[in-house]
Amino acid sequence: MNLTQLEEVLCQVPTVDAVRVVGHGSQVEEVHVVASSSKPAKQIVRDIQSLALASYGVTLDRRLISVVQINDGTAIGGERIEIIDVAEKVNGTGAQVTVALGLGANQALGVSTGSAAQMVRGRLIGEATLNALSQMIPQGPAMALAALEIVTLSGRAIAIAQVVLVDAGQERVYVGSALATEDGRAASVRAVLDALNRVFPKLKR
Repeated sequence: MNLTQLEEVLCQVPTVDAVRVVGHGSQVEEVHVVASSSKPAKQIVRDIQSLALASYGVTLDRRLISVVQINDGTAIGGERIEIIDVAEKVNGTGAQVTVALGLGANQALGVSTGSAAQMVRGRLIGEATLNALSQMIPQGPAMALAALEIVTLSGRAIAIAQVVLVDAGQERVYVGSALATEDGRAASVRAVLDALNRVFPKLKR
């Protein structure tokens, strides 16, 4: 058994989208799992342990397994936010990104401008998304995008966003992710929304 073979086998677990096994030789040190949110993380860990043991006789300590769950929808805090449009306009060396979001009967348009370089376009999308959200939460805390990247894990493209909220002098960091299938721009927006999924209802109060 090698670690690549183990990754391929563990990807067969239902709801699991990608697996990265870190170690030396056949010694497993870390197992990173990306899965959908349709199954509890603890159950995914148990499924990973069972399949590794049944397939290769490998006993994995649950503490070695980390699970990131992706919400493929755009509902945050129990309220469905609709991605209406994501548009990019390039003018010479500059670019402008607009993200239109809808929440019920309300709509908000966020705009961000910066370099036209393709490698920073994702950041502009994330910043425009936060600008739109800030209009939905006018009395909310300051929101800033710390990072937004599309990475490849086990052959799958995944958008990962890190959002910082500053409120009453305190900083809180939240991370969200979304599968990037055909449209990486929409996945970048969903990753930002996913980062704020649990705190959105509190921010609106």
